[in-house]
Amino acid sequence: MSDELDETRAPLLDHLIELRRRLLYCIAAIVVAFAISYYFAEDIFSFLVQPLLSAGQTKLIYTEIFEAFFVQIKVAFFAAMMVSFPVIANQLWQFVAPGLYKSEKRALLPFLLATPVLFLAGASMAYYIAVPMALHFLLGFQGDVGGVNQEALPAIGNYLSFIMQFLFGFGIAFLLPVLLMLLERAGIVTRQQLVSARRYAIVGAFAIAAVLTPPDVGSQLLLAIPLCFLYELALIGIWFTERRRARTAEKPAVANSLCLEVTWRCSRSRRPPRTRPRLRP
Repeated sequence: MSDELDETRAPLLDHLIELRRRLLYCIAAIVVAFAISYYFAEDIFSFLVQPLLSAGQTKLIYTEIFEAFFVQIKVAFFAAMMVSFPVIANQLWQFVAPGLYKSEKRALLPFLLATPVLFLAGASMAYYIAVPMALHFLLGFQGDVGGVNQEALPAIGNYLSFIMQFLFGFGIAFLLPVLLMLLERAGIVTRQQLVSARRYAIVGAFAIAAVLTPPDVGSQLLLAIPLCFLYELALIGIWFTERRRARTAEKPAVANSLCLEVTWRCSRSRRPPRTRPRLRP
């Protein structure tokens, strides 16, 4: 392992130059993605408002002069971050990978690949299930209230913040298995500690759901139940990784014992044969 690190050693100035180069690549990717996303900002926002249309709301207003313009900027920026994430993750990996052992690279790469998949799974669940359910609940307060007609007129900026909170909240929450497995891999927590803290994790899942979702029980359950399931999934993944590490640790021990046994047998075979003493007549 020391040979692997010796091959990747470099002065501090070289590391700073490499970091600057990787950051420039990331900024360039974000700028290009932002320009493309701004061109399609209206199409992207029309996709985001589909849950609102399905809930029966056909009108969005803006009360400030620049609100509609800044909404397009925010939509383009959020879309650019999504599109450029593979490039950013690749540049981060290219910067960090030379300083890792081969075993650490094999351990970290699956987590890096699983991050966008889990984030998209959480965002998709929010868009197709959680957001429509929350909108049906929140827009259900319209109508005649004490002789006054109560009508929902959501502002365009408020709706964008609302749906982005759902998408990013569910997306980041679905990264729980990656976070727990990385903490276990780094030696910060153990599987036994996570198993003993299961009841606290369930309470924490419902607390997170209460913060990230509207105050209706359906939306909170839609986030809390998957979080509990993902916690158990992380425990199963940690169990498999522990078994794999145990098998890899046993192989050198078995190989050393075999080498010692072969050496011992060879040393015995090289001894001169014993001869019986000859009796004198």
